[in-house]
Amino acid sequence: MSIEALLLSLRLASTVAALLLTMSLPLAYWLAFTSWRGKFLLESLVALPLVLPPTVLGFYALVALGPRGWLGRLWQAMFGHALAFTFAGLVLASMVYSLPFAVQPLVTSFESLDRRLLDASAMLGAGRARSFFRIVLPLAWPGVVTAVVLTFAHTLGEFGVVLMVGGNLPGITRTVSIDIYDRVQALDYAGAHQTALFLLVVSFVVLSLVYGLNRRVWSPWSNR
Repeated sequence: MSIEALLLSLRLASTVAALLLTMSLPLAYWLAFTSWRGKFLLESLVALPLVLPPTVLGFYALVALGPRGWLGRLWQAMFGHALAFTFAGLVLASMVYSLPFAVQPLVTSFESLDRRLLDASAMLGAGRARSFFRIVLPLAWPGVVTAVVLTFAHTLGEFGVVLMVGGNLPGITRTVSIDIYDRVQALDYAGAHQTALFLLVVSFVVLSLVYGLNRRVWSPWSNR
C-alpha cells in the first residue's frame, strides 16, 4: 500500500469534510425551515450527484476548472496557475460530488427538532444566530456527526471524479483509489488487495460508527 497515496487521500477527505460542513450548515438549515415552495429545485440540485455518473460530473468539473472554463480562468488570474490536475481542483470537485452526503443528514436532523423550542427562544429575545448555536446545533449533533463521517468516507474512496479532474500525479492527485487501479493494471493483485481491504475495513468502521451514534441516520436507500 502506498503511504503517500493514503496520506493524500486522508488530507483530501479531511479538507472536503471540514469545508462541506461549514457550507452545508446554513444551507441545510434554510432547506429545513424555509416555506418556499420552490425549494424542491434546490433539493434536487443538491441530490444530483447521487444519481449522476461520476464520469459525467468529473467531465463537467474538468471543463469548468480547465484553462478555458470560467472557474479555471478566474483561478489562473488570481493565482497564476491552472486549477485542473491540482489538489485544490480535487477539493472543489470532491465537494460537489459529496455535497448530498453532507446536506441531507443535516436537513433530516433539523427537521426532526421541536419547533416549539425555537418559538420559545424567540419569545425570550434570542436571535436566530443565538438560537442556532445554543439550541439547534446541540440537538442536531447526531446529524452533524453523520454528515462529517459520511462525507469523509465518501471522499476517501471516490475514483471517477478524482481520475477525471486530477489525473494520476504522484504526491499531488494520486489517491488510494487511483493506486488500486494502477496496481490492477500492472497485475499487482496482492498490492491492490492490501489497499482495497484497508478501504473496506475503514468503510465498515465508519458506517458502524454512524449507525451506532445515530439510529435514524440518513442514507440514500432509506428515509426513516
